[in-house]
Amino acid sequence: MVMLLALLLFGAKAIPDIAKTLGKGLREFRKATNEIKREFDDYTSDVKRDFDEVKTAVNRETDQITRQIDDVSNTLKKDAGEIKKNIENVTDTLEKDAGEIKKNIEDVSKPLENTFDSYENDRFED
Repeated sequence: MVMLLALLLFGAKAIPDIAKTLGKGLREFRKATNEIKREFDDYTSDVKRDFDEVKTAVNRETDQITRQIDDVSNTLKKDAGEIKKNIENVTDTLEKDAGEIKKNIEDVSKPLENTFDSYENDRFED
């Protein structure tokens, strides 16, 4: 239908020239499109490469920070365990010492009580 319409409008002699001109135009359009695509790919490949470099650097730094945090965390856990052990040792020593002090006070108190009792008894007998 389109060919018949073109034949009626332009005539039989003009159709090959029109087809040739359309072909040239399409070739130039494809060439321009391919050039734009190539430039776009070149530009985006640079951007992608830059992005990948930044991503690699961020991942490397993140891994390093994570390792450092783990090291600090492990050190803190170890130190907390040692502090807990030291507190338990001090508590045990204080409890032992308190028991010894109580025993010493009782040991000293009994003779004093006996002395006081005998003094009281002697005083009231007179």
